[in-house]
Amino acid sequence: MRNYIKEVLKNMPAGWLLTTTHRLDIYNEELAKTEFLDQFETLYKDNVATTTALNELPTAYDYIRLGHPLSCVLEWAIAKLSAVDSENVISFSSKTVPVLSILRKNALEGKKTQILHDGALDKIFDAAIVKEIYGYNFDLRKVGSSLVETKFDGSTVYVTAEKEFGRVALNDSIDFYIGLYDHLGSVLVVNGDDNKKYISDIQHVRRRETVAMTPINCMTALKSLVTQTAFEYYASTLQQDKTATLASIREITNTTIAPLVASSGLSIQYAILMGLVHDALENHKGKAIKIIVPPNCYGGTNDQARRVAESIAAVSIVDLLVDGDNDMVQSIESVLTAMAQEDAVPLIIAEIPTNPRVEVPNLADLKATLSKVRTTPAGNKAIDPVFILDQTFCPNVNFLGEGAVLSSVRTISFASGSKFPSGGQCTAGYCVGNNNTTALMSKIALHLSLCDNEATDFQYEILAKQLPSMNQRIEAAYKNTRLFVNYIHEVLADAKINFVSEELAEQGFMPSVFSLDLPTKGNSPEEKEAHKRALNLKLINMMITEIPNESKFCVSYGQLKGCYWTIPATSTQGTTKEGDKDYIVRASLSPDLDLEKHKQVFLEFVKSM
Repeated sequence: MRNYIKEVLKNMPAGWLLTTTHRLDIYNEELAKTEFLDQFETLYKDNVATTTALNELPTAYDYIRLGHPLSCVLEWAIAKLSAVDSENVISFSSKTVPVLSILRKNALEGKKTQILHDGALDKIFDAAIVKEIYGYNFDLRKVGSSLVETKFDGSTVYVTAEKEFGRVALNDSIDFYIGLYDHLGSVLVVNGDDNKKYISDIQHVRRRETVAMTPINCMTALKSLVTQTAFEYYASTLQQDKTATLASIREITNTTIAPLVASSGLSIQYAILMGLVHDALENHKGKAIKIIVPPNCYGGTNDQARRVAESIAAVSIVDLLVDGDNDMVQSIESVLTAMAQEDAVPLIIAEIPTNPRVEVPNLADLKATLSKVRTTPAGNKAIDPVFILDQTFCPNVNFLGEGAVLSSVRTISFASGSKFPSGGQCTAGYCVGNNNTTALMSKIALHLSLCDNEATDFQYEILAKQLPSMNQRIEAAYKNTRLFVNYIHEVLADAKINFVSEELAEQGFMPSVFSLDLPTKGNSPEEKEAHKRALNLKLINMMITEIPNESKFCVSYGQLKGCYWTIPATSTQGTTKEGDKDYIVRASLSPDLDLEKHKQVFLEFVKSM
């Protein structure tokens, strides 16, 4: 097996190491990881490790942060050596989130947990905060190298520091084994059939609150596994890359507080939510904490907010209607009025522009609504909101700097780094705060550290290289998108296109994504909807078939090259309630693509309708 993996590492497709999103047309979400590994196992048995064969394997996960070919191969190899099923092995970039994933499930089910460790958690696990803020109950004990063999009435988690990758020593007294690998992350092994029910919940935590061990770190891990030697971490230039990255973010956002950089957009968002909940629990004791979030926004955002509310008694969700016939400012006004009546702590999450309809609210009205002083029924001043702004679509717009529209409102802004910040080359995300959020940012930093979700050395290296050119790339991609949108207007006037106006673009809102509601036909609403959904797929399939080197069916945005197509309802809105999903086409263009070829294929599509 080790010899086979050596050949795989030698011949693997470049995309295994370098891409952040994968094609949805060769991906079955219900069979994430398993379909890839089933076919990989066949290649292994036949001793086939050619680049062509490896390249034809189905997509393992749609997003690299959830998992990828190299993480699957690493987990498969450790499972083989340890005589467990490959689904029982789950790798993380974080060293603490695997522990939190087990605590979360047991807390929701009222089950006891004991965490035994050999000193591996001494400096990285803040038990007091995990109990007080996350609401998880457990016993934490340092046991040295000898494990307690007696069975515990609950789950036993054993955490140890490892120096090389290979077989994991399991015994019946351990339910979950977690090996920590300095710089690289961790590997969790679920032990015993009784604990298999934890696997999907652990995977969901990895999906929503952190990332899988990154490709470059999995490569290091696999090299350790095949040579049976201690892993050699690559020589990084972390300090200079981190300094350069933070300087670029400050310059782009015109902020002065130190930015925070995480392993993904959802990793930074989780730190934001937990940091703000921590602040609210300390400073507004006994008051309800309300996460106010659009029900149709990106599925990860929506799902994560609801998962936080499910875990913490004081937290609940309030829907914020922002798209289509709903005006974001009016919705916020209505919600904040209700929050004042409840004397609750309002935490608002919103995307500007919205996704997928690419709408921007009246910013002066937004500022006025967020700034308005409201009173509680007792006549006291209501708690002012914290506005959590996802500006992934337009990270170039200055919302928080001195004199900017949200400079006087408590606002935390964040962006997914797999989009424009990195040009699609890594998943790291970042957040910044204005001068009114110093205390909040320190709490967010605390939870980013507790979850061990800071960006990796390699991610900082990518951001340091890519951020300086981000604004120029945004402008160039916007110009391509505007030309394409104008062309669609010409050749398919009946289509409804959601895109920013020329006036908004002049204000700096230059997204390179638009959504397309195709004209349809039929004798009933059901027939019309079915026909439109078929047209969506027909358009995407024509694009990716006729322009395979540039057009991809995947969830992407801000890439350096090409054009990316998706249907939000079946991708980014995966966990959104069915009635709130958008069965429309979303396209995103890069600064570098054959625009004339895309126009030509689109015209062919129109003629075939």
